[in-house]
Formats: sequence, C-alpha cells, structure tokens
Amino acid sequence: MLSSRRLREIVLLTLGVITPVGILAVNASAFVMVHLTQFRIGIAACALVSGLVLNGLTAWWLLRLANRTAPPLYREYRWYAIGVATVIVLLTAAGGGYLTYLGLRDPKRLPDVLSVFVASFMILLPFAVTIAARRMAGLGGIIPIDEPAGREKRSPSPKRGAPPLGKRT
Repeated sequence: MLSSRRLREIVLLTLGVITPVGILAVNASAFVMVHLTQFRIGIAACALVSGLVLNGLTAWWLLRLANRTAPPLYREYRWYAIGVATVIVLLTAAGGGYLTYLGLRDPKRLPDVLSVFVASFMILLPFAVTIAARRMAGLGGIIPIDEPAGREKRSPSPKRGAPPLGKRT
C-alpha cells in the first residue's frame, strides 16, 4: 500500500493540477461558445467519426459473433449481412452527426436537449446492441472472437500433462 508520505504527495499533486486544468477547460469552453458557428461543423464531423467508429466496431463484433455461432448460415448470407451492417452504421453515424449539427445552432439554447440526447444515444447504442446480442446468443462472459468457428480450446488430457504435485514418479 502507499505510505502516508507518498499519499500526501499524490493528493497535493492532484490538488495542484486540478485548478490549472479546470481554468484551461473553462477558457476553452468559453472560446468554443463564442465561436460556436465555426466549431459547429467540426463538432458534427467528430460526432460522425465517433458514430462510424463505435457503431462500426459493434457491427464488426456482431458479424464475428454470427460467424461463430452460425457459420453455415453466415457463409451463405455473408455479403448481405455485411451490406446491411454497413448501411446501418452509415445511417446511424450520419444521423448522429446531422442531429448534433442541428442541436448546436443556437449558443443561447445550450445545453440543448437534442444534442444531449443524440450524444447519449450514440454512446449507449453500441453497448445496448452488444448486451442484447450476448443475451440472445446465451453468452454471458467475454467471447473469444479470435478463435476460428468450430474450433474450441481443449484442455490437455491428464495423461499428457505434468503429474500432480503430490505424485512424482
């Protein structure tokens, strides 16, 4: 565990850093608010990229899960599944970027309900889809997606492994 001196140093360092970081954050926020019309497109573009990344990773994970749980069906409809996933990812990301752009149109109305709702939806959607897919597949824990379909890790048989600790021959 940390010694009391080390803990004091960490607490003092943290307290010393919080104020300057807070001042920088407030000034950066004020600058963005004054120039919101110029930042609006950049923020909407960032929302678009974020949607592409988060939803794209979720779609990739779902496609890998489909390949793992139903390989023959997935092989037969692979291109359709990839096409549908791509369209959904593009539409949700574009919608998130556009709604973010609309939500930032008036700096006097911030925080805007639309922007907060869209941002919350963009964050929660991949988690909700992942949780729903795991429940539908009957999987509770982490899925090792790097294993090829049909291959499962096998533990070594007791005959080939090392003898138990108490019995040395």
